[in-house]
Amino acid sequence: MKKVFPMEELDCANCAAKIEAAIGKLEGVESANVNFMTQKLTLVASDDLFDSILEQAKRIVKKIEPDCAILT
Repeated sequence: MKKVFPMEELDCANCAAKIEAAIGKLEGVESANVNFMTQKLTLVASDDLFDSILEQAKRIVKKIEPDCAILT
């Protein structure tokens, strides 16, 4: 399943790269792309684990950049 999520308060391109790398390492993630310019996360992951992966991704974002959020 592929979904695109807007992100809010993503202030740093370096943080975007860190978030992308961390989400990409999660089990079940086929690809993750964080576009700093458009403030969007594109997530491709297995259907049966998608909701769990999204919750883990939200925690990763808060850990790396506390003011940032994935809007669902």
